[in-house]
Amino acid sequence: MSRLTGAGEQRGAEVIDEHGDTIPLPVIPSADHAEEPIDHLSESYVGGPQRPPFAPILKKVALGVAVCLVAGAGYAGLQHIANAPADPNGVGAHQPSQSTSSTPDQAQAGVQRAVAGEAVLQKMTDAVENEDRTEFLNTIDPKATAFRTSARTIFSNLSALPLGTFQLRYVSDDSAALTPDRQAELGGTQSWLAQVEVSWQLSGYDVKPARETLPVTFVTRDGKTYAASFSERFVAGQRRPVWALGPIDLAKGKHSLVISLDSESEARSYVSVADKAVESVTKVWGKGWRQKVVVYLPAKQAQMEGVLGAQPNTYTQIAAVTMAELDTPAVGAPVRIVANPKLFEELGKQGRRIVLTHETTHVASTATASPVPLWLAEGFADYVAFTAVPVQDESAAKELFKAVRAGKVPATLPTPEAFAASATELPQAYESAWLACRLIAEREGQDKLVKFYRAVHASKTSTGLPDAFKSVLGMTEAEFVAEWQKYLERLAGA
Repeated sequence: MSRLTGAGEQRGAEVIDEHGDTIPLPVIPSADHAEEPIDHLSESYVGGPQRPPFAPILKKVALGVAVCLVAGAGYAGLQHIANAPADPNGVGAHQPSQSTSSTPDQAQAGVQRAVAGEAVLQKMTDAVENEDRTEFLNTIDPKATAFRTSARTIFSNLSALPLGTFQLRYVSDDSAALTPDRQAELGGTQSWLAQVEVSWQLSGYDVKPARETLPVTFVTRDGKTYAASFSERFVAGQRRPVWALGPIDLAKGKHSLVISLDSESEARSYVSVADKAVESVTKVWGKGWRQKVVVYLPAKQAQMEGVLGAQPNTYTQIAAVTMAELDTPAVGAPVRIVANPKLFEELGKQGRRIVLTHETTHVASTATASPVPLWLAEGFADYVAFTAVPVQDESAAKELFKAVRAGKVPATLPTPEAFAASATELPQAYESAWLACRLIAEREGQDKLVKFYRAVHASKTSTGLPDAFKSVLGMTEAEFVAEWQKYLERLAGA
């Protein structure tokens, strides 16, 4: 089952008919929060097939420092962040069924459409590879004026990216998807909507190509087939490639690639922060990872939600999201850190470093394909972030300490449900997870904490966690919980 977590699961087959050149995204009003202090920002992480959907993680901002209660629940299937299932009967669903034909003539027509569409896609692919702008634009419907403008931007964006590979593959079509009015508007001898898989790999950053599905409108006129739209009939949960959302600017650091939909100066301003995050994570996790991150900086929240395939307003209180641009779970999926521009900026320099360090920890620890429990994944990421940017315990664990002083000491380590957006004690869950990981580091040393995480991550059985408690920490989970409870009481002064 496909999930989007960090702000609730996105479901349904809400079809958005788009006839324009770019992918129109709704402007998200911020008036509801204009008069409120930014006390709670959020950052989400993704839930895997074996996890329930979870909601955003609240992030405290205290004394100008983002005190992370970070990364939202679930992460093992990060690839699914934006692939929420649409109604199987909906037109243009993310993974639509091949259109069926009841007669030989219909079957033959379907084959002809596929051949014609694939030929257009191949010309586009060749044009990108050969950096031939003219040939790329020759594949665009000359009567689709607005889309031709968008196509120029898309080609410029693809030319700017360090592409190792780029491919467009015809997947399926639905001859009845376009309304009669839309077909009349397109004109030509025939027009149809196809689902096209687009894949691209960033050289030096990605082990595997990113993959998404685009709804591409084709039209045949004067004996030639063209692409007439990349944005027709998107459905809920269908992601948009960042390079299709508007002009991009790039900034490259020693360890990072920042892709901005705002400006080049904005991209450059985040490079040093991202580089420091990578270095901070490597100090704790070790050098056995690529030590590279890719950060997306949308110009507005609506673009962020477009990249993630999220409903409008889903990320109103979420500062950043870590996602994998791959449709199915796989080790090595290309992972991106996507910022909510307004909230991310309001975090301040120190807060942004905490957030990026937390998110980079997930990238380094390959959380996109990990069986580690939420409390360990989120607590470890917070541990690394707060090691890089120390904060006072009273600020970082304010809600938890308040509960402990009131006699409400957690009975168990945080459960997956404790990280849900509707959970009444959500802040305590993240604070508890962080302090559980910090206790391990203080008791056994930081290297032993990393070893514990790696042991659970590498486990192939359902007993990975209890086995790691015993083999790495020399105790049972129950024994650890008892010690952790005393640790919390001591820290809280209870």
